[in-house]
Amino acid sequence: MQVRPDDSPAFSLRQKGGGKNVFTERSMRLIAFACALLSVVTTFGIIWVLLSQSIPFFRFVSPIDFLTGTEWRPTRDPVAFGVLPLVTGTLMITIGAGIVAVPLGLLSAIYLSEYAPKWARQILKPMLELLAGIPTVVYGYFGLFFVTPLLKPIFPDIKSSNGLAGAIVVGIMILPLVSSLCEDALRSVPKALREASFGVGATKTEVITRTVIPAALSGIMAAFILALSRALGETMAVALAAGSNPKLTFNPTESIQTMTAYIVSTAKGDAPYGTVKYDSLFAVGVTLFVFTLGMNYLANRLVRKFRQVYA
Repeated sequence: MQVRPDDSPAFSLRQKGGGKNVFTERSMRLIAFACALLSVVTTFGIIWVLLSQSIPFFRFVSPIDFLTGTEWRPTRDPVAFGVLPLVTGTLMITIGAGIVAVPLGLLSAIYLSEYAPKWARQILKPMLELLAGIPTVVYGYFGLFFVTPLLKPIFPDIKSSNGLAGAIVVGIMILPLVSSLCEDALRSVPKALREASFGVGATKTEVITRTVIPAALSGIMAAFILALSRALGETMAVALAAGSNPKLTFNPTESIQTMTAYIVSTAKGDAPYGTVKYDSLFAVGVTLFVFTLGMNYLANRLVRKFRQVYA
């Protein structure tokens, strides 16, 4: 006797559980949508809080004076709220951390992905990732009591808290992020591309530099931008290692202050609610948010520009 598809046991099971499956699919879709909506609402909530709370500050301080001023004195008379000292300090730490972390992270990723035997990867990769689990305050004291004394013989006039030590410790902090993301990007390159390069007589170094890295460039660039965004928002390590002196300087041996360090030092309760100093927290927060948003936008543009899709 010929069995129709409708009479098959599998069809009967699907028919009996069809209502439950439909309910499960709809539930999962609603949960996923709710999570996505929550992230969007949270982002807009943060924007609303920053903008609404910074309006009283900009009624007292002109936005032009805020963005172009070269002195930041929120407590001393006459008060001055020029954000450039905080911006230069933040950029000094971010760029310095990138100089430390980007080459070291990329080279370590190349070794782990292309050269390291399995036993070496099993040892080195967890050790690298261990750096990401160390509290940031420990990095701050590491920069203050270990990195700065090492720099003292090279720079005799270096301050106890300085931008150079802050950049070095933040660079060490973001090193695991750069290494891990770059390694993932390199290992995602199809093996056929490597074999094709070897087939035309390329050496191992040529395969890596001319085939693997260009093919993984979008992921590598995204890793760099994400790591720099992480350095941009670092707080405790910078507050301890780099200092709290809002000074407009490009000398990394001087004590400086970043936007995040100012926020954490002022938000401890010393600034009464409703004062200009209290409102300046949100103005600095808006500036930091714009910097982070710009870096994320740049990362998306770079990923789209250099992205390669393999069949």
